[in-house]
Order: sequence, then C-alpha cells, then structure tokens
Amino acid sequence: MMNTTLDQLRSLKLLGMAAGLQDQLTSAGMTTMSFEERTALLVEREIHWRGDKRRERLLKEARLKYPQAAIEDMDARAGRGVDRKAVMSLALGDWIDSGHSVLITGPTDHAT
Repeated sequence: MMNTTLDQLRSLKLLGMAAGLQDQLTSAGMTTMSFEERTALLVEREIHWRGDKRRERLLKEARLKYPQAAIEDMDARAGRGVDRKAVMSLALGDWIDSGHSVLITGPTDHAT
C-alpha cells in the first residue's frame, strides 16, 4: 500500500512529501508520533523542498560568476575598508522591510 501512496505522491509532483514519507517509514522514532504530527512534518518537508528547488532554479537562471559565494566568506580585513557589521546588517534584509534603498559604490573586483 505504501508503494502505491509513494507513486501517487510522485505523480502529483509532491516529491518532498514522498521523500519525507520514505524517511518516516525507515525511522523508528516516527511510530510514537501522532498522525497530525507526522502529517505536519510531511507538509513542512514539501514546503522546504519547493523552496529549495525554487532557489536552485533562480540561482541557475541568474548565471552568477561565483554561484557558491557566501556573505560569510567576505574578505573584511582592516585594509579593505569594509565594515563587516554593516554588510551583515544589509544581508539580513531589514532595509527591505523598512522600505529603504541601498546604493553601494566603489570597486567590486577581488583584490589579492
């Protein structure tokens, strides 16, 4: 019966739920959870799966020069004149919620 359910989830393109259900079937601790808790986990898994796929697609479409770059890897040594605290504040995106604009000026090439 579970194979049929997994196939049906896949045919409905609920791939995150299908993967979550497979994980639940192989995890011993899941039997102690209620139906509602397990269902909530499956729905959460689907939401995260879709978000991850969307981000992957958008990053691929962006064709970034350094797609694996991360804000945490930024070179903020004293000589560069970069205020790490200010950059991290910008990265959190609070300026978007407050309706502010940001203009960044200066050289952007990587100096070694």
